[in-house]
Amino acid sequence: MKLSDYVAKFLAEQGIRHVFAVTGGAAAHLIDSIAKTQGIEYVCPQHEQAGAMAADAYARVTGNLGAAIATSGPGATNLLTGICSAYYDSIPVLYITGQVATFRQKKDTGVRQIGFQETDVIAMFRHVTNYSVQIRNEKDIRYELEKACYLAKDGRPGPVLVDIPDNLQRAAVDPKKLKGFVAPCKKNIPALIDKQIDSCIKMLSCADRPVVILGGGVRLAGAIREAKRFINKQKLPFAPTWAVADILPSRHACSIGTFGTHGTRYANFAVQNADLILSIGSRLDTKATGSPISTFARGAKKIIVDIDKNELGKFKRFNLDVDVLIHCDAKVFLQKLNAKIQRVKKKNISAWFRQISTWKSAYPICPSRYCGEKKINPYVFVKTLSRKCKNGDHLVVDTGCCLAWMMQGFEFKKDQRLFHDWNNTAMGWALPASIGASFAKDRASIICVTGDGSLHMNLQELATIIRHQLPIKIFLVNNDGYSMIRQTQDQWLGSCYVASSVKGGLPEINFSKIARSYGFHTLDVSRNSDLEECVQRVFKKKGPVFCNVHISSEHRVIPQVKYGRPNEDLEPLLNRKEFLRNMIIKPCLESIKMP
Repeated sequence: MKLSDYVAKFLAEQGIRHVFAVTGGAAAHLIDSIAKTQGIEYVCPQHEQAGAMAADAYARVTGNLGAAIATSGPGATNLLTGICSAYYDSIPVLYITGQVATFRQKKDTGVRQIGFQETDVIAMFRHVTNYSVQIRNEKDIRYELEKACYLAKDGRPGPVLVDIPDNLQRAAVDPKKLKGFVAPCKKNIPALIDKQIDSCIKMLSCADRPVVILGGGVRLAGAIREAKRFINKQKLPFAPTWAVADILPSRHACSIGTFGTHGTRYANFAVQNADLILSIGSRLDTKATGSPISTFARGAKKIIVDIDKNELGKFKRFNLDVDVLIHCDAKVFLQKLNAKIQRVKKKNISAWFRQISTWKSAYPICPSRYCGEKKINPYVFVKTLSRKCKNGDHLVVDTGCCLAWMMQGFEFKKDQRLFHDWNNTAMGWALPASIGASFAKDRASIICVTGDGSLHMNLQELATIIRHQLPIKIFLVNNDGYSMIRQTQDQWLGSCYVASSVKGGLPEINFSKIARSYGFHTLDVSRNSDLEECVQRVFKKKGPVFCNVHISSEHRVIPQVKYGRPNEDLEPLLNRKEFLRNMIIKPCLESIKMP
């Protein structure tokens, strides 16, 4: 059997049905073998970066490995941004790169390159993968592929890269004689975990103002059911990070909304005035905590659960006092917590729920006056889209203001999912990710929400959608440039919009005309009063649809915490007696007001 045939068969056996591949001289054998293997097919994106991102989204949707192939040199280096998106969000993806033949490699000669397009991708990708390896002997192929797939999923998941020289792809191998990888034995869960869970339960039972934070690690651990059971049984207020904002419907009685520097006022008030924070599966980055980190939930006791020891270790360095640090898989923790907590009586926290409800009423994300505006307000667009989306819909969203508007204003229904590369947050991710998501769901309809700046980063992938007639509905939030950067320029640079607007150097682009030239059915909308009908028309139309949503370049994310400030500058924390007596906290959120 040819080694490349073995690789294709291996991928198919992993349950991977689609591989995103851009061909090239050093990858031709691999892609040819995939084309000839049953149960798997190749999809041709127009750029390797897009292929990497499509494979990333494919893994997120399926919950299994994604896969992408690129040739050597520039083909391999083009994967980097997409690999970073998978790495920082802990997504298991197998990336395979072709490499120049072993007898053409520079080895220890000291020269920069001998073979055509030779590049040391292993050194380049080592720090943004769970494992990177170059095959040096054809007999190692089974061992290295099995090891890579194991490391992609074990512990904290992440992408892996296997670099295969061209001459080894063509080499003959006997599958029966190939050495396999033996996974190490799993370590027993430390007895300390049980004691820590007992402490956690005791602290929960004494709390007057608890808040449970659920992070992306809950989904990565396969602990969604356990998390729902915990929230529903214990009836505790919970704040999801953006990565799991879709875990329960937005109108769930216990949901307090998304928090952080681009979160809602009411969720930030709840988090900042809690007397106990239980964080499960969230690394609590500065977007969540505000700056400095030490100001986060400044009067609360804190319990933090994470599978990564390094994430737990960082809090001491940044002066955040944490009462209990629990190094544990989120699913294991929640299973043990659910089993033990049934026997514990907790306090009546109805007053705390009433206060959160009061904040929600006082600080709506989309006040009624927004709907009265003639031109499209982005929050009105998000609310309209939210109403029109159905249970179970999958949305893929790009970065910048369109992401913040969506995460603040979208009201999730049952079984809806929203995808984004939360931590790398690369412009241009949503379009190729929508392609990966659609293939992952058997060419199902996907809703893609992107900004004009982001769309242009991977505009060529419109051709891929049309080539496969994928029923992707694209909503372009078009504000003529980079609104999130303009908001930063408002705060720090006197509203001088250099390199972020048409007047500041960006081109003026007719996106609808471009989309039509690719073969999309297109719609344009620019008034609030036309939104309802337009969104409805998009969803009724079969096949790919492109909707150009024109909004003013002056719209900003409201609220947004200015960089370097805590999430809330609130009055001193109330004690329990004062809290129950008057329940008044002065809101002073740093924000940019609408012009």
